Amino acid sequence: MKHVRSFFVLATFMIFTLPLMPVQLLFLKFGSDRARTFPHWYHRWVCKILGIRVHVEGEIAEHQPGKPGVLLISNHVSWLDIPVLSAVAPVSFIAKREVSTWPFVSWLAKLQRSVFVDREKPKEVGTKASEILNRLRAGDNVVLFAEGTSSDGNYVLPFKTSLFASVKPRGKEAAQKDLTAQTLAVSYRRIYGLPVGCRRRHLIGWYGDMDMGSHGWRLLGLGPLDVSIRLGPPVPLAEFEDRKALARYAETKVRHDVIELSRGRPLPEPA
Repeated sequence: MKHVRSFFVLATFMIFTLPLMPVQLLFLKFGSDRARTFPHWYHRWVCKILGIRVHVEGEIAEHQPGKPGVLLISNHVSWLDIPVLSAVAPVSFIAKREVSTWPFVSWLAKLQRSVFVDREKPKEVGTKASEILNRLRAGDNVVLFAEGTSSDGNYVLPFKTSLFASVKPRGKEAAQKDLTAQTLAVSYRRIYGLPVGCRRRHLIGWYGDMDMGSHGWRLLGLGPLDVSIRLGPPVPLAEFEDRKALARYAETKVRHDVIELSRGRPLPEPA
């Protein structure tokens, strides 16, 4: 039965997705504001197709015309994070350069206006910093997966301060003025209404040297999933002395929220 469900979900996804890709391409070509909002609508339907129920605590700072977007600093569990977070609000992603070479996935990432960063080239990080800051200033909400990789979902990996150089570069304090950041914690909590728990959360997490195709096929056959999202309060980027201070704050807050969401009970607030 799991294979039947996987086939049905994948077929429905492709039938829904393929005709819509040229639509988003036209929005991008003609510079329509729909290029920012269309993926949000699309991924809300994708979550329904995949059987993902998204539960959100908090909200992204309300966007107003002419005002900057928000930098969203998140943990990263699975490839499912992309449709899940995009279903919460109109967002773009900061992705590693390798994603731009993956078959089919690269097309979807480019259509969502992802920013691809080669972390092995420090000079490029500086160039991308200007692009990301400009995107924020233009009103885009941009997601940074601060662990630099995905995990099994049981733990939040240490945030890599080098990744924050692309959103809080040295010598560009003026460009960061009026920009805000929010933490975003992701925790997959239930499969078929039953608690996931530490022993089953790896079924959702995509990490290490897992093959994306086989992992995706198994995951599509699992059944309905419940995922909890918690957004932290908006914090001005200018409040942080440097990228390390921003990384420390975000890691502490995200780890605290992920533990609370996973355990289902409150913890003392982080110092």
